[in-house]
Amino acid sequence: MLNSPWARAAAGANTFDADSGTVLPTVYERTNAAAASAGAVNLGQGFPDRDGPQWLRQAAAEAITEPDVGPTNQYSPGIGLPVLRQAVADHQARRYGLTLDPDTQVMVTTGATEGIAACILAFASPGSEVLTYEPWYDSYGALAALAGAQLVTVPLRAPVFRPEVEALISRISERTSMILLNTPHNPTGSVFTAEELERIVAAAAAHDVVVMCDEVYEHLVFGESAHTPVLAVPGAEKVALGISSAGKAFSLTGWKVGWVTGSAELVNRVRGVKQFLTFTSGPAYQWAVAQGLDDDRGFFDENRAELESHRDLLVSGLAAAGLEPTVPQAGYFVLADISGVTDLPADEFCLRLAARAGVGAIPVSALTGQHEASAELDRLVRFAFCKDRSTLEQAIRRLSEGIGRAAA
Repeated sequence: MLNSPWARAAAGANTFDADSGTVLPTVYERTNAAAASAGAVNLGQGFPDRDGPQWLRQAAAEAITEPDVGPTNQYSPGIGLPVLRQAVADHQARRYGLTLDPDTQVMVTTGATEGIAACILAFASPGSEVLTYEPWYDSYGALAALAGAQLVTVPLRAPVFRPEVEALISRISERTSMILLNTPHNPTGSVFTAEELERIVAAAAAHDVVVMCDEVYEHLVFGESAHTPVLAVPGAEKVALGISSAGKAFSLTGWKVGWVTGSAELVNRVRGVKQFLTFTSGPAYQWAVAQGLDDDRGFFDENRAELESHRDLLVSGLAAAGLEPTVPQAGYFVLADISGVTDLPADEFCLRLAARAGVGAIPVSALTGQHEASAELDRLVRFAFCKDRSTLEQAIRRLSEGIGRAAA
């Protein structure tokens, strides 16, 4: 059965039940359902409690309803509205000093997930190996398997979650077709340094391996940490593609507006796949996102500051409940080691946490390969802090009162 593409994809994302031969919902859907059933505070899936800026939502609404505002409601170009491709290019130039041709080096996708899918399907040849760090965003495993490739992983180790660059490079072989990077990293919150990226890109170039870098949390980097886009690394233009999106940047995850950037040659190859996935999507959303990228009106800074304070609140609350949280450099999530409160594996602990303590969370083991998960990864749980302060405070109270019941 695993010879079938649908089964390979499901198994690659840990959503295939071999006993029944059925596809399970994603870990995010399962967590949401368990939380809803138990009346739990859901710190599982990474979506904000509140929508993004009202002025940006108004721009999309006007584009839909006002004939003189924005694009029509008909098909937009397959590679995206020109106004959004230009806005992405301008954004990359202002923030990172990158020069991109909006006509050939920027392609709009239906969220970052479609961009990831198109890139992996474009370059992960059947029988090849795709390298990445784990834990990983689950679509990496699904799409590598769908392409007929084998996902080969190197763990990010607690408590610092720094990428072991030499360990990754040592796994490159004649079978390697791609390296999948993710910085700022989901779920660890690690931000890869320019030097770490330079070494990986140089090794990829030496072996003629394509690098895809998922950068959707680029505007959610805290403190003194700084995001380096992969295309800013010397030599990256020959081998690398960057992916980002508006969903995380503007707290509008349902809009599903993303983009792929890179050399004209590599983007064109990705287009060979992408235009036969969704072809195109949401012209009003694309148009509104272009306005936001041109001028975010201070939203990026305000959102980042609020998220950082919510991160600190949750870290303190998890520690007070007896867990061992790490402090992420970026993103939406805190990982916490449960070893101090229970001997249960993380997946079983999360089920009990929802049912007995009233808090939904995700076991990090669901975001690893189906080989033997390292003991340290199997002891980690992911909690989302992209929620209202009142939601987090309620979750912390429940953890304080109920974690003993969940751990028993």
